[in-house]
Amino acid sequence: MRKKILFISVLLLFAVNLFAYFGAPESFVDVVKKTRDGVVNISTTKIIKRKSIPFFFDDDFFKRFFGDNFKHFDVPKEYKSKSLGSGFVIDKEGYIVTNNHVIDGADEIVVKLADKKEFKAKVVGKDPLTDLALLKIDPKDEELHPLTLGDSEKTEVGEWVVAIGNPFGLEWTVTAGIISAKGRVLGEGPYDNFMQTDASINPGNSGGPLVNMKGEVVGINTAIIPSGQGLGFAIPVNMLKELLPKLKAGKVKRGWLGVTVQPLDDKLAKSFGLKKPEGALIADVIKGDPADKAGLKAGDIVIAIDDKPVKDSRDLVMEIGKRNPGEKVTLTVIRDGKVKKIEVELGERKDVDVANGEISREGKLIVADLDQNELREIGIDGGVKVTIVDPASNAYEAGLRKGDIIVWINRHKVKNSDEFYKIYDKIKKGDIVALKVVSRQGSKFIAFNKDE
Repeated sequence: MRKKILFISVLLLFAVNLFAYFGAPESFVDVVKKTRDGVVNISTTKIIKRKSIPFFFDDDFFKRFFGDNFKHFDVPKEYKSKSLGSGFVIDKEGYIVTNNHVIDGADEIVVKLADKKEFKAKVVGKDPLTDLALLKIDPKDEELHPLTLGDSEKTEVGEWVVAIGNPFGLEWTVTAGIISAKGRVLGEGPYDNFMQTDASINPGNSGGPLVNMKGEVVGINTAIIPSGQGLGFAIPVNMLKELLPKLKAGKVKRGWLGVTVQPLDDKLAKSFGLKKPEGALIADVIKGDPADKAGLKAGDIVIAIDDKPVKDSRDLVMEIGKRNPGEKVTLTVIRDGKVKKIEVELGERKDVDVANGEISREGKLIVADLDQNELREIGIDGGVKVTIVDPASNAYEAGLRKGDIIVWINRHKVKNSDEFYKIYDKIKKGDIVALKVVSRQGSKFIAFNKDE
């Protein structure tokens, strides 16, 4: 009996060691050698122009003579802001992939290859909603080493991956880890679908490749959570492959339904006579938009697009976003307990974000409407919430932050984003923008020169 137990113990120990030996790679040298030359360093330069008021004009003595409007005394300033990021080559013609936030607003982009040779790059196409950008360099006689794009759908949780990039400007740094999770939603936008990894990703890694043990790119390193140790996120490479033709064309155009959708829970599902909380519930239909013209109604539940099942509201947003404007799709919906098929000719996604009603526009300051629940909680009858404020902007320097509520701009009350932008867009660059802001810390006034 003892011999049998000893034999089983030795067998188990052998099996564990065998798993450890084959389960964990002995080294990542081969992967790094195969991919390193295809990773690039991206340095950007932004020319920032600002107008500032000399400190002595803020003295009470000068205010008696000149009042509070000092824009005639503004002293122009100009300086260069530089930053670093990463990217990778995808073909021998000189196309390079990186994150949109790495190159957004840059006046000059320089790409450095692994052999230290530098090339000026131009932006071919970018997509802020997925944080992807496509650059182009003229390689001339330089032989480029493009990386192979893999299949992120086939990537499994627990699989080994390697991140290559320039964290904190430290060129061509390699970190390794595993895929910790897939399909993460971080609240960055309507098309969130991040891969989570414990391979170290830090500032400067952004835009670099996340590769598997075959040396194939499975993700684009893009985000970290400062408060979370060992948490990194990457955009699945399949999302890049879907958008690549549009990025090469210079603009990403997406299909548009014109609805507000919400997820189903168990109680809502039962109230609509469903056995499971599956599908996308249409909460509202925008008048005059494609869904309205096709006959969709609030309360309809979309369960399929062209017979492809729709699991939830995000599924609907993602799938419609993949389609092209003008494309016709057939939606399978449940209305009053009956299944209907409705054909819709999609429009082009422009101003409204299907997922949460945010205004989708480029700029250093972006705001969105408040819903009735938010207005009640804050105790106001109108205003807009700040969804994006560029850290390099005058507004940010003056103290404006994401989540702040703007109720007043240049002495005009605003109830929604349309009213805000009607005023804001008319303010000339360099002129003063004054805001009344409500936050958790209370009310305050903020003033700054509108960015050049």
